[in-house]
Amino acid sequence: MASSRAEVDLAAIRGNVEHLASRTSADVMAVVKADGYGHGLVPSARAALDGGASWLGVALLDEALDLRAAGIDAPILAWLWGPHEASALAAAVAAGIDISVASVGALEMVDDLDTPARIHLKIDTGLNRNGATAADWPQLVTAAAKAPALEVIGVWSHFVYADAPGHPTIAQQVERFADAVDVADRAGLRPQLRHLANSAATLTLPSAHFDLVRPGVAVYGLNPVPDVPAPGLVPAMTLCSEVVLAKRVPAGAGVSYGHEYTTTRETTLALIPLGYADGVPRHATNRAPLAINGRWYRIAGRVCMDQIVVDVGDDDVQAGDEVVMFGPGTAGEPTAQDWADALDTIHYEIVTRIGPRVPRVHGEDRQ
Repeated sequence: MASSRAEVDLAAIRGNVEHLASRTSADVMAVVKADGYGHGLVPSARAALDGGASWLGVALLDEALDLRAAGIDAPILAWLWGPHEASALAAAVAAGIDISVASVGALEMVDDLDTPARIHLKIDTGLNRNGATAADWPQLVTAAAKAPALEVIGVWSHFVYADAPGHPTIAQQVERFADAVDVADRAGLRPQLRHLANSAATLTLPSAHFDLVRPGVAVYGLNPVPDVPAPGLVPAMTLCSEVVLAKRVPAGAGVSYGHEYTTTRETTLALIPLGYADGVPRHATNRAPLAINGRWYRIAGRVCMDQIVVDVGDDDVQAGDEVVMFGPGTAGEPTAQDWADALDTIHYEIVTRIGPRVPRVHGEDRQ
């Protein structure tokens, strides 16, 4: 087994989706973009489908095509593509992948394929990222209604602040979304699916579930609203390694590049073969927690490309001892949320940035 690895509990993913599905009467689209939020695209997708998801969502056309190549025939929506991806777009449509469309130009590009295609029209309800503006929406839905080769399966949008229940933008976006659906209806469109809810809204805002919910980070057991308990979600990833060297050094010894950490007494330093090339943020220097043999420590000194150092004091730590960077927390180890809190970021970033040279080990650990 590799010294460092990301252990992924597929039973946890399955159970998380079962839990999310139990919270709604809508269909569930499990979002598996970004290599299943770092957990592995295809294994995560299969586990989510086994847990009751009826759809899969990805950002990129290539991600959708990879799912099809793996033999997954469930409905898939891909939503982030550009004008220079004509060949991938054609391949995706031929593979029966649903395509998100947010402008008349994108609509024409899909229509020009001269192949029946399933599309979801995206309205920008306030995020000001992807999606047609309210001013452009009537033209888009009118054009879609006149394109006989295009089947409008869905109308959708995305929340700004669903992770802050009660934020005034939430009600505003729901209202704008309802207005957009009405405009589409008047243009003659009758989409099967209206979808707006992400992980946070799936758990906290039933009124926004409509026909389909799109949980992402919650699929992997990470709480989308950290200030609100989310019983029923089990984090699926445990990032593990081992001590490869332990040595005694004197007081006043500078540690790692730049000597940003200096020992205050004679102590033991433990070397761990994970660094920023593996996804450990460089600004985890002197900040991020980890557990060795079940006891918490913090990274000591600058995070390097391939390795980090930990000051373990006089504790009995030897080469070969187990290291858990983060996990579900059930054995007292740090969690991805603990890392996010220490680094002033979000747990999404912690799990998705784990690099490809850290092998994913998929198992069925949940009882």
